[in-house]
Order: sequence, then structure tokens, then C-alpha cells
Amino acid sequence: MEQAGRLRKAGVLWTPAAGDRFVVPDRDMDDDVFVVSDMTVEVHDYQGSKVIGFNGTTEWALDSIEQREVVWLPREEQLRALLGAYFQSLESTPDGYRVTLTNSTHTSEDAEQAYAEAVLHLLDA
Repeated sequence: MEQAGRLRKAGVLWTPAAGDRFVVPDRDMDDDVFVVSDMTVEVHDYQGSKVIGFNGTTEWALDSIEQREVVWLPREEQLRALLGAYFQSLESTPDGYRVTLTNSTHTSEDAEQAYAEAVLHLLDA
């Protein structure tokens, strides 16, 4: 979640869609990952503000939450799409994965984390 927070602070914008993952920080649910779904977690537009609604969740008291209060956990393909034409390759290494861009390389134990590091590098450039 730390890296997802860094992506958010760096200006990566999120348009919630079915299948997207997110966490609700600072509400004793930091370790719970939610998924936007047409059946249980939907995105509503109320007066120009995105609100994420929890449908059928009678076992707890969170009916909805504003998008700005959650942290998006982008998937590998979403991060790759953010890299655009800078992306060259993803390779498996003995220690994890390496993402190669046109001007740099980024490694991590996890492919999504390597992609995220590459996105953060581009945003810093």
C-alpha cells in the first residue's frame, strides 16, 4: 500500500472501474483489499464527486466512501499502460523482476512493484 500511496501523491489519477482494487486506510481496515464490482462495490457520481458504494454489506457500517478517501492498488497491466511508449520489457530475474524503459531499468521482487517504481521514475523526471 505504501507504493500505491506514493503513486497517488505523485499525481497518478484513478478512474474507478470494475476489477480495480483499493484499500481504505486509517479506519482499522488497512489490510483489507476491496474490489470494485457491479454487484458489491460500485462507483457512483454524486454532484461531481465519485463515491464508492458498498452494496449488500449489512455486516458492517460502511455504506459508501468518497474516492479521495481510498487508495487505489493498480494492477500490473494498468501500471504498464501508464508507462506508454517508454515501456520496453518485463523480465524475470533471479531476485524478482526487471522493467526496462527507454531510459532506465527498475527491479523488485514483485512485477507490480517494479512497474510502480518505473512509473514513479517517469513522474519524477
